[in-house]
Amino acid sequence: MTMIISIVTILILSFPSSIAITKTNPHPFKKIYAFGDSFTDTGNTKSVSGPSGFNHGSDPPYGMTFFHHPTNRYSDGRLVIDFVAESLSLPYLPPYKYVKGNSPNGVNFAVAGSTAIDHEFFVKNNLTLDITLQSIQTQLQWFDKYLEENVGCKVQDVNCKVGDFHDALFWVGEIGANDYAYTIGSTVSGDTIRKLAMNSYTQFLTSLLKKGAKYVVVQGFPMTGCLPLAMTLAAEDDRDNIGCVKSVNNQSYTHNLAILNLVKSLRRQFPKAIITYADYWTSYLTVMQSPTKFGIKETFKACCGMGGEPYNIDVFSFCGAPSTKACLNPSQYVNWDGVHLTEAMYKVVSNMFLKGSLMNPPFSFLLDRKLHRG
Repeated sequence: MTMIISIVTILILSFPSSIAITKTNPHPFKKIYAFGDSFTDTGNTKSVSGPSGFNHGSDPPYGMTFFHHPTNRYSDGRLVIDFVAESLSLPYLPPYKYVKGNSPNGVNFAVAGSTAIDHEFFVKNNLTLDITLQSIQTQLQWFDKYLEENVGCKVQDVNCKVGDFHDALFWVGEIGANDYAYTIGSTVSGDTIRKLAMNSYTQFLTSLLKKGAKYVVVQGFPMTGCLPLAMTLAAEDDRDNIGCVKSVNNQSYTHNLAILNLVKSLRRQFPKAIITYADYWTSYLTVMQSPTKFGIKETFKACCGMGGEPYNIDVFSFCGAPSTKACLNPSQYVNWDGVHLTEAMYKVVSNMFLKGSLMNPPFSFLLDRKLHRG
């Protein structure tokens, strides 16, 4: 099987296809708890310790499209998690580091640069240059602290009965891509990273489900080999049949298969929970194959940067630096700054997740089950 084949077939096999989907009230959840990396972070990075290389999201032209000023999001506007909140008629999620007291509509624990593997691993392997200190386990610790201080749920509680998790959607954004990126050029193999990352990820998801999470969305990796940064750093002969970096896309595809296997295993362990997989890979592939269908003209070139043709990226001067500038029409670009996506691309992806067929089981099924089960 070539790595560019859609994984929709795998998804269909992983969950019964005969489930009836009914029209439902689209707003059954009262809160969202979000986790992940810069693709989901709405501002935690600004206030946590870490490398200065991740502070550029606080500078113009970030946020130019929707908010019209930087919001510490790594895009020109809204992210997938913002469109999820909008679809549920909820306010945008506040980043955990800015929350004071109880946040009735949820909290975002995602951090830009965050890894699946604990930071200590990178320290032991001398891979700490410009790496965020936080991991998915850090985010779990923050979540535990938030529950204890604001909800009354002790960390040692196996099942947080006072957490009102029956009204909460747990959205686990992309996490783990940074682990691979941080080890480029080292002696640490991709197989090692995948194994360690999945071990940590398994512990994280298992912990959420044991606490009582009933509705969980797990995002896979996008086609990371199509990001301008990857295209710039890779050899020109390392390309797949859509022009992206073959080795990197293969790596992400293989990681997604591991996530799928984990999701299927967790479904068996926690049959009362609805665990749905958001197929970021296929959504990205769909746009790359037919960009004009979505109003996209630039599939590889970053909107904001200074590198010129063909990718407009300089690894020493990212978007937000004084020497960089943004394009006038980010809605026609897939990529915003060489690593992160434009609001337009995030909106397309969100629509495929929330209204289309690239979540398994579909988002409509999750909403329907929430309405009928409470």
